[in-house]
Amino acid sequence: MSALNAATARAARPAEVPRTRRAPLTAISGGAARRGSRLDIVRAPLYSKSRVPFFALCATLMILSLVAVLVLNTTLARGSYEMAHLQGEVAQTAQDVQGLQEDLRAAERDLPDKARDLGMVPAENPTMVSLRTGKVVTGTEKGSDE
Repeated sequence: MSALNAATARAARPAEVPRTRRAPLTAISGGAARRGSRLDIVRAPLYSKSRVPFFALCATLMILSLVAVLVLNTTLARGSYEMAHLQGEVAQTAQDVQGLQEDLRAAERDLPDKARDLGMVPAENPTMVSLRTGKVVTGTEKGSDE
């Protein structure tokens, strides 16, 4: 399309046509039919709808997704701190249990020596009282409490 044809096409369009209504399209006389190529003047489409609701929807979705990510991140961080605290308590409890078990083993090892120091001797024929029957049972007899 030559510059002359474009200038006449612009001048031929009336200025008082409202934007929501298009002027009828007319064929431009000239070289399109002669050259065999199809070049036509095409007007940009007029947008009658506003884009504000679409942008408001996009902005709302973006803000909601950012808030959701923030809440999720905060919740996961709080859970991580709580888990670390509980793991510390578990480790401390395990250490306490291990220390008490070691104290118990040491007391069991030292028990015969402490009994001998107090003058105790092993009983040759121990006797016990059966709580069920109330009878005195010697160590050689089997008790019925078991």
